[in-house]
Amino acid sequence: MTFDVSVLNSLSQPLFKFKKTGLQTTVQDLGRQGLQQYGVVASGAMDPFALQVANVLVGNRRDEAALEIALMGPELDVLSSAVIAICGADLSPAINGKRAPMWKSFKVQAGDRITFGRPVAGVRAYLAVAGGYDVPVVMGSKSTYERANLGTVIEKDMTINGFDVSAHHGVGLIDREIPQYANPAHIRVVKGPDTDRFTEKGIETFYRQEHIVSPESDRMGYRLKSTEIPHKNGADIWSDAIPFGTIQVPANGQPIIMMADRQTTGGYTRIATVISVDLPKVSQLPPNSSIQFQPVNVNEAQKLAVNEEKFLGGLSLTSLTH
Repeated sequence: MTFDVSVLNSLSQPLFKFKKTGLQTTVQDLGRQGLQQYGVVASGAMDPFALQVANVLVGNRRDEAALEIALMGPELDVLSSAVIAICGADLSPAINGKRAPMWKSFKVQAGDRITFGRPVAGVRAYLAVAGGYDVPVVMGSKSTYERANLGTVIEKDMTINGFDVSAHHGVGLIDREIPQYANPAHIRVVKGPDTDRFTEKGIETFYRQEHIVSPESDRMGYRLKSTEIPHKNGADIWSDAIPFGTIQVPANGQPIIMMADRQTTGGYTRIATVISVDLPKVSQLPPNSSIQFQPVNVNEAQKLAVNEEKFLGGLSLTSLTH
């Protein structure tokens, strides 16, 4: 069973109080779809796979919002009992000081405290709650985009509400279905669309070298430290659309992977685009980790995307382990 939050408003109640906000804790769903032509940034989860699994584990629609938690997590006082799931990066989650399960739903009670500790693997975790969070929907999405003051901004001592719903708990993915966040990461990309703007040496350099994720990376884009990738006749193009995972190469020859909070259009040459199923691998890489790119064709990228959608669409509480 999935919950339709639109009929739950009368059951809204205080759920968590933020004793600490963490390094970067935001509310994210799958983003603002269909508005980029109007200049509205899509935002949404950096790791859409982990977000969707977390929602399925607690009985929500896959596109419901969750808390996206980066590296140093928040401290939350639980104000009402709820069923939650934490998926994505292992940031050492704990309930009352005792290690909490990951990729599995479990119950918390009023008076509990949720904390996070040392990052073990990955960068971003997703905390979903049965029934979802009662936060405003702005332009069709609950996602936070702080630069434009869209959505809910998390602050110290604020309370976030949830819904009083019944939900199954104690269900989760089996071990082989849980993603492994490897470093270095081998990331598959589709070439172009501006491949002809780079020299042969530039293209060869892009695929042969290991690129390093710069600390100057965020939800808007991952800057890479690379051997310079030369252009034929400059880096500028007419401004064009920027999908999630586009890899731009400005005049300095250093690639930038455009992420969830990317601008809607851009005027730098695009050497490749990360395929959708590998975006979580990029999103979960910490600063100073390594990336190597591997080209695949569009048909292969689409086949992988279809397989992932079949997996996510086939998940249900009856198919998960207890």
